[in-house]
Amino acid sequence: MKRIALCLILITSFVCSAQILPERDRAVVIDNILEERFNELLPELMDRTSIDMWVLISREYNEDPVLKTMLPSTWLNARRRTILVFYRDKEENTIQKLAIARYNVGKNIQSAWDKEKQPNQWKALVDIIKQNNPKKIALNYSDDYGLADGIVKTDYSEFIQELPQDFRTKITSAQDLAVAWLESRTATEMMHYEDLVDITHNIIAEAFSNKTITPGVTTTDDIVWFLRQKVTDLGLSTWFHPTIDIQRSEEKLESHITSFSNRPEGKIIQKGDLLHCDFGITYLRLNTDCQQHAYVLRDDETQPPAYLQEAFKDGNRIQDILTTNFRTGDTGNQILLNSLEQGKKEGYRPAIYTHPLGLYGHAAGPTIGMWDSQGGVPGTGDYTLYPNTVYAIELNTTVTIPEWKKDIRIMLEEAGFWGEKGFKYVSGRQEGIIAIKTE
Repeated sequence: MKRIALCLILITSFVCSAQILPERDRAVVIDNILEERFNELLPELMDRTSIDMWVLISREYNEDPVLKTMLPSTWLNARRRTILVFYRDKEENTIQKLAIARYNVGKNIQSAWDKEKQPNQWKALVDIIKQNNPKKIALNYSDDYGLADGIVKTDYSEFIQELPQDFRTKITSAQDLAVAWLESRTATEMMHYEDLVDITHNIIAEAFSNKTITPGVTTTDDIVWFLRQKVTDLGLSTWFHPTIDIQRSEEKLESHITSFSNRPEGKIIQKGDLLHCDFGITYLRLNTDCQQHAYVLRDDETQPPAYLQEAFKDGNRIQDILTTNFRTGDTGNQILLNSLEQGKKEGYRPAIYTHPLGLYGHAAGPTIGMWDSQGGVPGTGDYTLYPNTVYAIELNTTVTIPEWKKDIRIMLEEAGFWGEKGFKYVSGRQEGIIAIKTE
């Protein structure tokens, strides 16, 4: 074990200060976090959403997205049909964590089905429901959130068919509880989140360096695949395919649709290019999402041109405007519109499309704009901001560059935490363009 850990430290030391754990140690961290979430976080969330019974049903290889986050580190998938039941007795301050399955689901969820005594799994589930007689039976179906819409038609139909009529009126959507579970971060998770962001930043720094880029030779695709390979070599994974794009003086500013989905591939990087990346990793079941800028210095330059540096500061200012408009209890749409109004009053041309970040990359919680919905987002944008949540502070501002006789976009994205004491970046943000010095 010591030799494995040492090898991993040596592999990662040049790219990040955070140690990347061996798989066995990662499993310990994941299971410890799950225990904390089940025993400390879940009762609080069930009380907040006034749900006393939560039933999650999945079959192997077709997992409910929420249930998948509850599986222990050694379960890569559900097994057969896995049914989880959480029953909260607020007056007694207890929570039952049961699996109507043949197996215990890790150390936290105990099997409550003896197939020899009751061969029918649905009847075993109904017996548990009858014993507890909950006020509500929450299932994962949702109009607004795909991540909270995990129960499939077959499972729903079979469950309802077996459930006695007087209990069917207690069925309700678990949307708010499912979203709360997905979006809420514990103190332990946040400690590890800093490492994730540090690793992400340092991989970008290596990608945007003369170790990787040779002007006139290196293409944007080369950098994209460098990022993918680097993550794989470090024993991590990406949750989306990275992108690299270029803005340069002699080319027009592309539309948002081109920037977001139709970027030209394989462009050769030249001196004087303003580069932009969109990149994120997955580690310890958490995700990052980061956009940064770099500039390839010309032969006579020692730093990016002042006009580009000033434009970058405009991007930082839009970040500040957005994050100072965070208010617990405000909806994503309110935060969006307040921030856009303030930004425009200050003379900027902002676009904001910030999303929750955590157990999934495009996670559940309040959506704060989309690039093509700057007037607000129905449904997910109406969800309110809660503390102990993480966001990809994603946005851009359009800036006129007279020296280039055109507009450019400063496009930024960083992980930010909203807590009881306000907003902070999980592990800093980019505050200046990376300068790439080449021969």
